Amino acid sequence: MSVETQDYINGMRQGPLTREIPECMRNKYTVVQAIIDVIMFVIVGIGYVIKATYQSIVGKHKKDLKGAVAVVTGGGGGLGSLISLRLARLGCTVVLWDINKQGLEDTVKLVKGIGGKCYGYVVDLASREDIYRVAKKVEDEVGRVNLLINNAGVVSGNYLLDTPDHLIQRTFDVNILAHFWTVKAFLPSMIEHNDGHIVTIASMAGHVGVSKLVDYCSSKAAACGFDEALRLELECQGINGVRTSLICPYFIRSTGMFEEVNSRFVPQLNSNDVADRVILAIRTDEPFALIPGYFRILLPFKWLVPWPCISDLIRGLVPDAVPVPTGPRAAPTPAPAPAAPAPAKRGAGAMSLLPPARHDRHV
Repeated sequence: MSVETQDYINGMRQGPLTREIPECMRNKYTVVQAIIDVIMFVIVGIGYVIKATYQSIVGKHKKDLKGAVAVVTGGGGGLGSLISLRLARLGCTVVLWDINKQGLEDTVKLVKGIGGKCYGYVVDLASREDIYRVAKKVEDEVGRVNLLINNAGVVSGNYLLDTPDHLIQRTFDVNILAHFWTVKAFLPSMIEHNDGHIVTIASMAGHVGVSKLVDYCSSKAAACGFDEALRLELECQGINGVRTSLICPYFIRSTGMFEEVNSRFVPQLNSNDVADRVILAIRTDEPFALIPGYFRILLPFKWLVPWPCISDLIRGLVPDAVPVPTGPRAAPTPAPAPAAPAPAKRGAGAMSLLPPARHDRHV
């Protein structure tokens, strides 16, 4: 595409027909052109809707993942380990990243136990330098990565004014900033080969606010924006072989993060069901998946009804996201927060085969 054509598309240069139209007629021509653009958008949009409806009825084609090299962050347990097992069964070479060394070793054994090929790397996802270092090591030792699953996440679970600054920083380092560094590490190779898939495990908390999860909701909302903007950026550059998928599940059981959430009407999700849904989204190149699916119908009402309705609904649906006993919140950890970095780093993985001790989520 020539520079002149690109400038015309971006509205920076007049088209050849516009230059031939008298000055007094150009405003009318612009109006006609805008009407034509709207009509074309409606026609194309209807085509997309028909195609999506057809695919939802007959099903989408599932791509073959055999031979792919997949990096799964937070792969030392929980949802990350379940996704890894499914990828291994599909023939992927699985590369696990986690801060929890024991969890990594356990998951690597599980994957190898079903005949899969798996590598584990201890990575501090709150450290940009560590991410870049291990990413280079993976490409040298395992090969080109063409499937990246940003799954790791942490939660502090306090009211904002009760949350120490270093926990807020850790939440954003792991839940969103790590996505920037992993994508910047692996995306250039994906673009070069026009082949790749980036999966962002976000949350329904990225679409609605929840009390005691101010830092968590903010980081997940950023993850949702990150995926959408990245997808558009790739499309604008004409990169069609690199896909992205955004996964937004409700609270999940057995991940060590929301075991005690007080949820009404909507039950907590089974982690195996969520893992299956993630794999389906990957194999069908699904842009985004809300879990459970009926939230896709309910979510638009957030912008259509008055705020008091939304507030009452959210508070009724999730009376308490992190119900902890009142009393000495820091009793399990007698040392002051700054003096206990080890548990905090273990929590950075947020995924272990066994649910972490309660205080691991708060230091």
